[in-house]
Amino acid sequence: MILLGICFLLPQEKANAQDTERKVIQLSGIILNADSTDAVPGVNVYVPKKGRGTSSGRYGYFSLPVLEGDSVVFSFIGMQRQTYKVPAVMNDDKISLILTMQTDEIALAEIEVMPFPSEEEFKRQLLAMNYDAPMAMDGRGSLSPETLLRYAAGMDASGNENWRGFQQGQMMQIQDRYGPRPFTLVDPFAWSRFIQSIKRGDLKKRD
Repeated sequence: MILLGICFLLPQEKANAQDTERKVIQLSGIILNADSTDAVPGVNVYVPKKGRGTSSGRYGYFSLPVLEGDSVVFSFIGMQRQTYKVPAVMNDDKISLILTMQTDEIALAEIEVMPFPSEEEFKRQLLAMNYDAPMAMDGRGSLSPETLLRYAAGMDASGNENWRGFQQGQMMQIQDRYGPRPFTLVDPFAWSRFIQSIKRGDLKKRD
């Protein structure tokens, strides 16, 4: 029994000795979204094999002690998981990162949904429909801009718009956990986006 206990303790002591030999590195950085304009709070930053980790704060900042050779995982709902490998040999005792998280888009197969049980029934119902007002046509036979704008105003949001709205709401809830929301007038990221929009000509009047 004593020999068996020693056999179990030797691998653990060897692993602890290897961890002790490796240098402790302070890993810190900022996590941004895909276009590098907004910080992403609440990103899970952890070392799977060691069971330790943290999460990014309100401004996307994180800081975590790691060892040389550790693999650090960055995960967030709706974004692609990323892994950073700490170099096995480090001359310095700290690493600074600027990480960009990409949106995780899942493409599903196209499904055709028919409101009627058969094509014949669809044609019969279509021919029997009564319109209160005919569609306005322009001289080229297409729908007029006024009609298109009226239809667009009553159109439901697409799947992509619903997902972006859900993601923005989730981001706002996470930001509220870390305190009041920032005042955008003194936000350097907001000023950067505003200057970029001016350079692109987004604010110019278009015909």
